[in-house]
Amino acid sequence: MSSEERTERVLIVAPLGRDAAAIAELLNDHGYRAQVCSGAAQAAAEAAADVGALVLTEEALDREHVPGLLRQIGAQPAWSELPVIILTSGGESRSAQLLELAAAAAGSITLLERPLAAVTLLRTIDVALRSRRRQYQVRDLLEAQRTREAALQEADHRKDIFLAILSHELRNPLTPIRNAAELLSSTKLTPVQLRWAQSVIRRQTEHMAALLDDLLDLARITQGKLQLRKQSCSLRGIVDAAVETARPIIEMRRQQLSVRLPDEMPMLSVDNIRLAQAIANLLTNAAKYTDTGGSITLSARVEGELIITVADNGIGIPAEQLGQLFTMFSQIASGNRSDGGLGIGLSLVKGIVELHGGTVDVQSGGVGKGSEFTIRLPLVPVLTTGSESKEQGSAAHAAWKLRVLIADDNEDATDSLALLLSLDGHEVRTAYSGHAALSVFDEFRPDVALLDIGMPELDGFATANAIRQRRGGASVSLIAVTGWGQEADKRRAREAGFAMHLTKPVDPDRVRSILWRLQKGELNSSSV
Repeated sequence: MSSEERTERVLIVAPLGRDAAAIAELLNDHGYRAQVCSGAAQAAAEAAADVGALVLTEEALDREHVPGLLRQIGAQPAWSELPVIILTSGGESRSAQLLELAAAAAGSITLLERPLAAVTLLRTIDVALRSRRRQYQVRDLLEAQRTREAALQEADHRKDIFLAILSHELRNPLTPIRNAAELLSSTKLTPVQLRWAQSVIRRQTEHMAALLDDLLDLARITQGKLQLRKQSCSLRGIVDAAVETARPIIEMRRQQLSVRLPDEMPMLSVDNIRLAQAIANLLTNAAKYTDTGGSITLSARVEGELIITVADNGIGIPAEQLGQLFTMFSQIASGNRSDGGLGIGLSLVKGIVELHGGTVDVQSGGVGKGSEFTIRLPLVPVLTTGSESKEQGSAAHAAWKLRVLIADDNEDATDSLALLLSLDGHEVRTAYSGHAALSVFDEFRPDVALLDIGMPELDGFATANAIRQRRGGASVSLIAVTGWGQEADKRRAREAGFAMHLTKPVDPDRVRSILWRLQKGELNSSSV
């Protein structure tokens, strides 16, 4: 019997003669679901489950079993008032029991005096069931609310864990950065030690930037604002990029990575950077949850669709966690392991794959039995285009120079970027406020201005507008630098006339490349 059928049941207790059979036959003939009970004891047991109404004759109210029925009716949840219909002869013999039953039934009792017309009973049953349906609707609403509250509590719990992990993950790189920066001030460093300190700072800042980029990407996906840039590319190139990203952690753990790709693979129409990011996240995830010396396998095949699999012989995944792994901030329970990351990597993989029209799932034999993640992507016909433009490297363009103004109230960020660009041969001036930037602009007449949007008093937008109003301001290429990287922030920068929008922390090589492209006339406000 279905749940809906159970909620519509009408229980009948009529111990004398054919009363029960006659009532049941009448109800069934008119489309109701009647169930005859042998007595008050059975009715009490049935009433513990879903039931629509209870029909009793006064003869059923025996002293032995009615107390159990009363307890069952009185134990109903707050939303429930089981309709009880009692067919009585109108005498006084049962009055005490009827009053007691009425009190237990919380006002949902109806007394019908016999003899009565069939239409009266049918009408009373109909009204009772309609009332009962509304009660079940209230129950469903309450259960849905409890489910939502539980989900919110779980999300809040995961958020708290995430914030704690984020704080930990962002603080971790600060120690080696601070130590390396202190070492750079020493005059006793050998050239090897100097290069090592520089590599520590570069590696740790890149790690912090990657964490922030993942957070921004996930925010864009959840808001439906991440746009794919599809192009014709080979799977091998994508896999090579993913492996290169994950290689440091794999080598650090001395793990064995096997890459198995078919000799012939069709060209793909995908966002190669995003797909490589998704595969790299799966490889990094496998490395984190696989012990030192373990093995990881990355394979691909075509079976009407592209199937990419990342398998490992790591710690495995408990069955109860499989369904929530791709949820934001989800973490695999891993004992005392402290390298679980932010809990956003798999959620990011899911978002990227689904934007490509594909799916990702996971299988595991359980704790200690490894895991296998599978990406499935539809094969989209590739449209052949002309040769792809290549990003220009920084070293090849040191011979040319531009006049560059950098304005940011963070003096360390401003001065360090200015020094880097000066070493590239550019002529650079700095300012630590919007007003100071305008004064420098009037004297310096730069070709390019990098403006921090969040400067106090006169922010980057107001500074850009003031520059445009000055003599020569219309020809200056403006670059917005900000900690805000959402689509709305980029749109506002575009509307303000900026040629490019950079999100902090700014990658110096990206700035160098942008300056090169600006010098060649490849960028304008539509390039934001």
